[in-house]
Amino acid sequence: MQQRGLSALVVILGVIAQGSCGPVQASECPEKIGEQAYAHTEQCDQFFLCTNGTLTLETCENGLLYDGKGAAHNHCNYNWAVDCKGRQWDPTPISTPGCEYQFGIYPVSKECSTTYIKCAYGEPIEQECDAGLAYDDRTHGCNWPDQLLHVCNPEAVVGFKCPTKVDSSSPAARFWPFPRFPVQGDCHRLITCVEGYPRLITCGENKVFDESTLTCEDPDYVSTKCNSIGK
Repeated sequence: MQQRGLSALVVILGVIAQGSCGPVQASECPEKIGEQAYAHTEQCDQFFLCTNGTLTLETCENGLLYDGKGAAHNHCNYNWAVDCKGRQWDPTPISTPGCEYQFGIYPVSKECSTTYIKCAYGEPIEQECDAGLAYDDRTHGCNWPDQLLHVCNPEAVVGFKCPTKVDSSSPAARFWPFPRFPVQGDCHRLITCVEGYPRLITCGENKVFDESTLTCEDPDYVSTKCNSIGK
């Protein structure tokens, strides 16, 4: 183990042990059972790992950093999600075709897309957003297309155009200004309009959409074809 890492570990384990069993040796872990990870005091791309009492100094893969919160891979999180709080790291990417860093999440293109690229060990794998969502490069995740109007057409993504008004006697009117509508041939989703743009909503687990109430219900309480589909 490097001397700098060893010195940092003395500080970390000493702080952890205060008020319990007193100071511990640098070669000891505070807990002897299970797996625990501790931040390096100087390096943001390194951390200390205790596995059943065995201590090791670990380095995050290229594109990942340690903050104790994320677990994109081996206790490390994507670099854009980590606040290093003054700890240092080498931002040099190790690039491969389709991947800036060995680990990362990237857009397929600058256009509206319902897929994105997830890189692991430098291998780009295209991932699908959930139905009705599009990739948002600002958050490195999927979002409602009406939150991406600078690149997306929500009507094209969802496949539905929200009406400017609804019949006051229709079930949809109950939810105005966020009217709801069924999805043709889909018993597990509905469409709700927000500021005139459609959003595809998925019912919870073991729930189906009731066209008469425009709500997600237990299949036993739905008197349509979705009753049998949900079971």
